[in-house]
Amino acid sequence: MNAKIHVAVAGANGRMGQEVVKMVLADPELQLVAAVVNRSGAGMDAGTLVGKEPCGITVKTDLEEALENADAHVLVDFTTPHTVMINSRIAIKHKVRPVIGTTGLAPEHIEELDKLCKDNGIGGIVAPNFSIGAILMMKFAAQAAKYMPHVEIIEYHGDQKLDAPSGTSIKTAELIAQNRQELRQGNPNEKETIEGARGGYYNGFRIHSVRLPGVFAQQEVIFGGFGQTLKVRHDSYDRAGYMPGVNLSIKKAMELSGIVYGFEHFID
Repeated sequence: MNAKIHVAVAGANGRMGQEVVKMVLADPELQLVAAVVNRSGAGMDAGTLVGKEPCGITVKTDLEEALENADAHVLVDFTTPHTVMINSRIAIKHKVRPVIGTTGLAPEHIEELDKLCKDNGIGGIVAPNFSIGAILMMKFAAQAAKYMPHVEIIEYHGDQKLDAPSGTSIKTAELIAQNRQELRQGNPNEKETIEGARGGYYNGFRIHSVRLPGVFAQQEVIFGGFGQTLKVRHDSYDRAGYMPGVNLSIKKAMELSGIVYGFEHFID
């Protein structure tokens, strides 16, 4: 595609949203046409909002108004599970393709967005994680599950994260389950003396969520076998690490029909 892809960003004042705005402004194949916030930053120039040179796009609080006055092709959304559904319905109504990094969406939400996109002749992406390293971690874990079916996941995030377990750990669990028959692990007579001590149950194995200040985003998948363990771990240290994946997803969204769930579909 020779023409620039017009991008709107919801949650542009958030930590991930600001990185998205910076990335869009830096890519000559993309053009920022709208930036939407809840309150903070409204009325500012979007470039100034993220510490860059003014770009001529005024930050707005009303997504509907912003999309009506901008010829957007894609909406990138890193907001909250409640807000993202409202935003996505508005975007799809305007035939703007959603690229969603917000986690916490239920399967029925993804199904709804898929139907709405298909009804409107567009596509979009819902990705729990846009990090290429995290996607490789998921793929390696899914491969290992064929040979070492005893597994647990531990994921670490900051204490302000709204959902648990993380979208990344759920997606990892789903990929593992595709390569592993359900196997209820541990002693069949085990008893939790403190409720939740064994973590969340998924397809016979457990997911543990750690929430602490000072933590950014890490996940390890631990496999156990006779006389050995295998650990597959990914650590994120900066939100900029997600931007190559977001960039690729914006461009891929232009080719899709319906919702694609998971960035791993674009990594061979």
